[in-house]
Amino acid sequence: MSDEKGTDVSIYPLLMVNFIGTMGISLVLPFLIFLVERFGGNALVYGLLSSMYPFFQLIGSPLLGKWSDIYGRKKILFVSQAGTLLSWILFFIALFVPVTILTNIDSGLLGKFMITIPLLMLFFARGLDGLTGGNVSVSNAYIADISTDQTRSSNFGKLSISTNLGFILGPALAGILSVTVYGEALPVLAAILIALAGLIMIALYIPETRKNKPDANNDPGNVNSRSINVTSPNVNHKKGIRDVWKMTDLRLMFIIYFLIFLGFNTFYTAFPVHAANYLQWSIAELGFFFSFLSIVLVIVEGPVLSYISKRSRDSTMIIGGSFILGLNFVVLTFGTTFLTYVAAVLLALGNGLMWPSIQSMLARLAGKDDQGLVQGVSGSVMSFAGIFGLIGGGFVYGLVGRWSFILTAAIIGCVVLLSMRLRSFDAPAGQE
Repeated sequence: MSDEKGTDVSIYPLLMVNFIGTMGISLVLPFLIFLVERFGGNALVYGLLSSMYPFFQLIGSPLLGKWSDIYGRKKILFVSQAGTLLSWILFFIALFVPVTILTNIDSGLLGKFMITIPLLMLFFARGLDGLTGGNVSVSNAYIADISTDQTRSSNFGKLSISTNLGFILGPALAGILSVTVYGEALPVLAAILIALAGLIMIALYIPETRKNKPDANNDPGNVNSRSINVTSPNVNHKKGIRDVWKMTDLRLMFIIYFLIFLGFNTFYTAFPVHAANYLQWSIAELGFFFSFLSIVLVIVEGPVLSYISKRSRDSTMIIGGSFILGLNFVVLTFGTTFLTYVAAVLLALGNGLMWPSIQSMLARLAGKDDQGLVQGVSGSVMSFAGIFGLIGGGFVYGLVGRWSFILTAAIIGCVVLLSMRLRSFDAPAGQE
């Protein structure tokens, strides 16, 4: 199948798989806190449950990424999606398991909560999804496989668009389904069906881009090779995380990855508290804000990014986007409702320019043979930052309130400074 990217593999089936996967998780997130409390948990338990996915993804992502280099992207995508499907089935079963109390905890430090069987099942389900959650890193490797230098940023932008569209539609659909007499069961059942649809799409419509057979274009001396359907017979499959960290350029990218996700997870944990307590927003107003943010992100990562990426280096967009992103958090600190929406536009513009460009540069630096391993390590870095951000964001906001966004701005400011080093190994746009 031919498409406009100059390869024989279409990007659109992968975008659809990514979209329905994101929509599946966003169906459940809006009522997860209420489910945790019903099963005996508290805010601490909710935070720990939220961190289960990134914690186990920290373990699974580099393994699945490396295996995709060896056994192929499609097979590992299928395994990852099968794990997601199984996790949602376990989640669904937990809804109907009697709330059997295993132990009661009443602590001044931890608060008061119960450990129950359905609560443990939720933890197991989210952990399983995280352990098999290499779909993000493998999807990134797949995009790198089918992209050229000219289309890479644009393709990663399309991948981000599919994610944001899932986050727009998922919560809206969850709101409609959850008000029926079936309660939370219907959205979770929808998540199961969506995961099954993703599994079928991978099996039928996602072609393999990695095949273990020799090819002249894969000669290590041919630095301009753009072959996407072969793996060099000399690939060292014994490479691991330590080998990746020894590469100076990649190590810098991973540090930038960590800081970005530390900042974002701190924001996404603290902002709902800020909106409820400082801005006095309702749940509906908060939902509208995130929908507005996602819509602007879709616009930026679509036509805006497509236009700018053809005229600017990845490093330029990373530096400029990071600066705009950091400015957003400064504006947010002094926010009225109006300034909060101004900050949302800055966040969408900054992140929409920066993030696909970072993914594009990482993919280019990784090379073909170790693309899955490198993307897997980046997934672990993201998960590691997510654990700290998810647990620490609400805690920091509780200490200093809205001034916690200045801390987030400082973290992104470090990204701006580090990103300036990227210009030294970033070729001008349009050059190999």
